[in-house]
Amino acid sequence: MSTIHEVIKQELNRLEQEERIRILYACESGSRAWGFPSQDSDYDVRFIYIRQTDWYLSIFDKRDVIERPISDKLDISGWDLRKALNLFRKSNPPLLEWLQSPILYTEKYSVMEQIRTVSPLTFSPKSCLYHYLNMARVNYRTYLQGERVRIKKYFYVLRPVLACEWIEKYGEMPPMEFNVLVDRLIPKGGDLSLEVQKLLLRKKSGEELDYEPRLNPINDYLEERLRYYAQSVGSMKAGEARLDESLDDLFRSALQEVWG
Repeated sequence: MSTIHEVIKQELNRLEQEERIRILYACESGSRAWGFPSQDSDYDVRFIYIRQTDWYLSIFDKRDVIERPISDKLDISGWDLRKALNLFRKSNPPLLEWLQSPILYTEKYSVMEQIRTVSPLTFSPKSCLYHYLNMARVNYRTYLQGERVRIKKYFYVLRPVLACEWIEKYGEMPPMEFNVLVDRLIPKGGDLSLEVQKLLLRKKSGEELDYEPRLNPINDYLEERLRYYAQSVGSMKAGEARLDESLDDLFRSALQEVWG
């Protein structure tokens, strides 16, 4: 019987044939890459692809995303390389996360390594912090207010808040893995650390986490951090890199490398 990784690679190969593309990179992007999957979590496969040169030589706008309906726990979608590079120059956090995913399904040709090389130059602390702050605020407001809360949603607020802390402390893109964020940013031995570790053990054991009484040490921490970053993010510098010509060159070299 094929493993899920083999099934994913087979699906990616089928996509290449059906769409007449080359997939340059494919990785896991969701809770499995973050380190807190549930037993029923989907496999969130994200990829970057390139089409043949003639496809780009057109006066018409064309669809630059490939998506497939979720089937058998597989959620597969990808971006055209030109779209990805345009998002990359704007310091798009999901794309920057993909580049450092701990679960890699495929990587071909040299283009992704070239992108990683210039990635620090495109990173904008302000825009990325805004992204994570908004994610945390929406999830907190939706799931974690009141005496009883959606307990598993703590991870979906803790992770982006810790990402904000990482950006502020280190001035770089935060790692995807939740454990790394917790180990580096939450002091060990306190009530917050103990509550987070207990919750993580329950999540990883496959226990169903639904509505339960709120965890005050975590709520107190989240509320304080959300207030703090809402006030401080406006004073951060945007940090825009001028890489347009370099990214044009990278795109042309990728076309040449893949298609000749």
